[in-house]
Amino acid sequence: MTFADLIDAANGYIWSLPLIFLCLLVGVYFSLRTAFLQVRGIPDMLAQLKNGEKSQDGTSSFQSLMMSLAGRVGMGNIGGVATAIAFGGPGAVFWMWAVAFLGASTSFIECTLGQIYKEKDKDTGEYRGGPAYYFEKAYRHTKFGGLLKVYAVIFAIVTVFATSFFLPGVQANGMASSMEEAWGLPTWGVAIGIVIVLAFIVVGGVKRIATFAVFVVPIMAVLYIILALIVFFINFDQIPAVFGSIFSSAFGMNSVFGAILGLAVQWGVKRGVYSNEAGQGTGPHAAAAAEVSHPAKQGYAQAFAVYVDTLFVCTATAFIVLSTGMYRVYSGGSADTPILQDPGKLPADSKVGPAFVQNGFDTVFTGFGPTFVAVALAFFAFTTIVAYYYMAEVNLSYLVRGARNPLVRRVAIRVLQGLILASVAYGAVTTTGAAWGLGDIGVGSMAWMNIVGILFLQVPALKALKDYHAQKKQGLDPQFDPRPLGIRNADFWELRADGLVTQGMTGAELEAHATVAGAGTVRTDVDRGGGAHRA
Repeated sequence: MTFADLIDAANGYIWSLPLIFLCLLVGVYFSLRTAFLQVRGIPDMLAQLKNGEKSQDGTSSFQSLMMSLAGRVGMGNIGGVATAIAFGGPGAVFWMWAVAFLGASTSFIECTLGQIYKEKDKDTGEYRGGPAYYFEKAYRHTKFGGLLKVYAVIFAIVTVFATSFFLPGVQANGMASSMEEAWGLPTWGVAIGIVIVLAFIVVGGVKRIATFAVFVVPIMAVLYIILALIVFFINFDQIPAVFGSIFSSAFGMNSVFGAILGLAVQWGVKRGVYSNEAGQGTGPHAAAAAEVSHPAKQGYAQAFAVYVDTLFVCTATAFIVLSTGMYRVYSGGSADTPILQDPGKLPADSKVGPAFVQNGFDTVFTGFGPTFVAVALAFFAFTTIVAYYYMAEVNLSYLVRGARNPLVRRVAIRVLQGLILASVAYGAVTTTGAAWGLGDIGVGSMAWMNIVGILFLQVPALKALKDYHAQKKQGLDPQFDPRPLGIRNADFWELRADGLVTQGMTGAELEAHATVAGAGTVRTDVDRGGGAHRA
């Protein structure tokens, strides 16, 4: 069995129908539990992005959103959408929309949990958080605490490998292939360039990452959408046909696409989750880095990221591909032949990915399409790689945070930086299929563990949501104290509510300060289980 066969086999198990349905059903469940906050909460989302706090320890909500979008808006929005359409037909776009709409509620839950259980880094004082942290801490006081600690460690290990080895290669491969298509640059040359620039960014820490993302992501996303709208209006007469094909093939009502209904759902959900990352467990890392007065604020901000990613950027790509007919890969050259003669398989000589979009743009902006997509994808994919590194660093920090010697933690970070640079170099020069296969394994593995986990840990996030709206009704700017809500182990927020958190304080200093301030005192949590614990 070859390496490619192993990748395909692993993907077959991970991205089987159970995960497809799990992503959709969990989105429905959380939409109902939150009374469809993805609709009624839009004013809160926009208000938080406009008025969000920031500090020397944490990013603003807008910066955190841009960091999150840096991870979401990338190869998946261009090459991923084209791949979904090629293998699943136009109906895959509908299922990408569906998983985005439903996933916004899932994103709220996971990102709110990320904020509730965040902590300060021992060395830098930056906020750290994510699934590993809330898996360990949410029910640490119960009999399941030991089991959840093991689950947290496994998730952190999976995430380190996924975000430092499996996922960056997809982005690097998309950059290299689009530049080769546009300018004929050798992939090895692109690999060297990416590694040099990436090395400069990642050594600067979360602040440099956030600054870079805030500067690059909005500009490129807006420019990409504007040019897509130009294509939209030039091909205005294609609008009925485009939306007709999307909706008819989404439910198998189209004679051409009826045979691939299952593939439309599979590829739509698969690429939708890859792109918007709702439920995948990546969003909570950026969410935890934000400076907010209440966890639900950042939950709302991150839910909005799903809309920006899928409903705006992915839809723009889909319209370019569909309205210009670039998804039509024929066998035998007959325009009357169904797009996929053998469902799920394309002719060997077809180019699936950024080339679809580049050629689509080129029908309107002759000679400019390949260049623009190559530049856009370079920024999108590069910021995604940077975001992946940040997630890997957060989880590695979680794994080594118990090391007493700071040198151990610093060495571990340097090793991680070397690993992601090597992964990017390899991804840029490998085949597209192998890169996507490894990326899907990374996404699917994290999604399985995170979605199952938040189903068990949802209560603190729902309590935070209820508390947020209760304070809003009283005309207050919501402030979070977990103790009256019966939320245990949210140590940072308890100390913040007691006024023991000082800006610029490292995690180690905060622990020492809290120990001195709380010496000889015991705080009682008001919760169902009662009990007390030392500050």
